[in-house]
Amino acid sequence: MARYLFVTTWQLETTIESVWQTINEPEKWPEWWPAVKSVTNLAQGDDQGIGRKWRFVYVSKLPYKLAFESEIVRKEPPFILEGKAYGELEGSGRWELSQENSVTAVRYIWDVATTKGWMNLLAPLLRPLFSWNHNITMQACSEGMARYLGARLVRSASDDS
Repeated sequence: MARYLFVTTWQLETTIESVWQTINEPEKWPEWWPAVKSVTNLAQGDDQGIGRKWRFVYVSKLPYKLAFESEIVRKEPPFILEGKAYGELEGSGRWELSQENSVTAVRYIWDVATTKGWMNLLAPLLRPLFSWNHNITMQACSEGMARYLGARLVRSASDDS
C-alpha cells in the first residue's frame, strides 16, 4: 500500500465552538465540503460519541472516487476529534483546534494508505498528482467551512509527504 501523510492548517475568524460543532456533524459535511458527496451514519457510538461510525464517499478534481468508513476513536471537545479509516483508505485522521483571540486555528492530519490496486501500482509516478488533488480538496474544505460559518478565512496551507 502507498502511504500518505497530509497536514492541512487554516485559520478562521470565528469561535472554536462553531468550528467544533461543524466538524462534529459529518452528516452535514456535504453542505459545505464540495468533495464529500455522501455520508451515511453506520453506528452511534457511546454517550461521548466514541465508536460513532460513517461511510464517506469523496469525489475530487481527479476522475475517481474514494469510499471508506471512519470511526471516532478519540474526542476531546472542543480541541481534538480523531478517527480511524477503513476501506479504500486506511489509517487515521485527526482534527486539532485551538483559539487565540477571535481566530480559531484548525489543523487536520490525514495519515492514510491507499488500498486500491491501481493507485498503489501508480503511486510512484502519480504521488505528486495525488498530493495536489488532496491539497485542492482541503483548500475547498477550508473555503467551504468559512462560507458555511459566515467566517473570514484568514489563512490556509497544506504540507504533505
